[in-house]
Amino acid sequence: MFKGIGDLAGMLKQAQSMGSRMKEMNEQLSAMRATGNAGGGLVEVEVNGLGEMTRISIDPTLLEKKDLELIEDLVPAATNAALQKAKQQQARTMQDLAGGMDIPGLSDAINSLGDPSGNVPPASES
Repeated sequence: MFKGIGDLAGMLKQAQSMGSRMKEMNEQLSAMRATGNAGGGLVEVEVNGLGEMTRISIDPTLLEKKDLELIEDLVPAATNAALQKAKQQQARTMQDLAGGMDIPGLSDAINSLGDPSGNVPPASES
């Protein structure tokens, strides 16, 4: 009976630690910046680690050409490049902050964030 209470106390302590780590992770991801560009730098997009676009820059010469189709192609390309970089940074940040947390499947899920295909690798056999 007392062993069960000790286990419960340990789980509660781990949950509190996880909550503070999650808050810290969210703050770090919000402050993180990743930049992507397209068209040789004609369009540049910046996102934070949460995947929110924080800035977009379009070269004035591109606007002068009034080539809407080109702009429509370059903006998502630059955005996707920035988001991919942000995902890689997210994976590193989460791995650093999650160190020591014993949550089944967490490591595989974190590793999949940096994988451009989004595929979760099979769980490693222990």
